[in-house]
Amino acid sequence: MLAAWFNQADRNHDQTLTSDEMQADADRFFALVDTNHDGEIDPDEITHYEQVIAPEVQSGPHFSLTSDADAPARRSGHRGGHRHHWGGGGADVAGYQGAERFALLDLPEPVAAADLDFSRGISLQEFRHAALQRFQALDMEHQGRLALEELENMRPAPPAQPNKPDDSATASQAPGG
Repeated sequence: MLAAWFNQADRNHDQTLTSDEMQADADRFFALVDTNHDGEIDPDEITHYEQVIAPEVQSGPHFSLTSDADAPARRSGHRGGHRHHWGGGGADVAGYQGAERFALLDLPEPVAAADLDFSRGISLQEFRHAALQRFQALDMEHQGRLALEELENMRPAPPAQPNKPDDSATASQAPGG
């Protein structure tokens, strides 16, 4: 999914994304989500995005306050940011919420997170500002560009799978075993 997005956002196909290309992709995506084309993504359009365009970002009851405080050391590669979020519900099995399990940044609800003034509507200006902030957060070396390989290397490692108990060891410890 990352490579597909990157390749369509890389308008000049030079294998890097610039801030301008990220802005252009934000404009494209804003137009996709602003289904009534009034220049603002409203709560109904956010719901449409979450339920129709990207239902995979949902994980649990919608619009509940969740906290990460009860999930110690879920990820060793946590990149910061606040850990209380409106929406998306509880954490899924891997411990990620919403879109976090697909994204490079800690944003369970990437569209709703662009609402900078908490008006419940997202203007194109707010959406573009969020895209710029996300570009800057990903451009950790301050090069003014992002390469696909660098972005792929930012992905958190998959969560460790718990050890399965050895049936023979369990059987020998059972009474009469």
